[in-house]
Amino acid sequence: MGTEHLKDIDRETLVGMLTDFAKNWLAHDGLWFQAVERNSDMDTAIKLDREAWDTFTKIEARRIMQRHGIPEGGGLEALKKALAYRLYAVLNVQVITDETPTSFIFKMEDCRVQSARKRKNMPPFPCKSVGIVEYTEFARTIDPRIKTECLACPPDEMERDYYCGWKFTLEE
Repeated sequence: MGTEHLKDIDRETLVGMLTDFAKNWLAHDGLWFQAVERNSDMDTAIKLDREAWDTFTKIEARRIMQRHGIPEGGGLEALKKALAYRLYAVLNVQVITDETPTSFIFKMEDCRVQSARKRKNMPPFPCKSVGIVEYTEFARTIDPRIKTECLACPPDEMERDYYCGWKFTLEE
């Protein structure tokens, strides 16, 4: 079938489809994780999730760079642009704040996964070790000079107005 049938779809429907695709991907990711956890344990599920993210985040970064003309080694501006095109960026509320000429802060103010758990009175998903792999490798793929530091991420205490926060620094 290819993509020929998409040419006659209006923009609003295409944007809706993009959101649906992101939700479907996120649902699959969560279901996969829960299946591993059920058949093993949380530690094993997180270990395997880190392994999957180590590869996936690099693939995602390369595809974003290619699709949007983001040059390799493009520094912090390239990373900011790429973060906006991540698959879950249409589902979450992400905020970028410049810190210095060589660093910025990225915060996930609303995370679909964590918000759903909160609504269900569940504890936050302990995603920090996965996030460290995910954001470090994503940034490194965009520009190997970028250093990633986790400011806070579950299971860290939640006395803050965001779910996770990351500092990206360009090192020369």
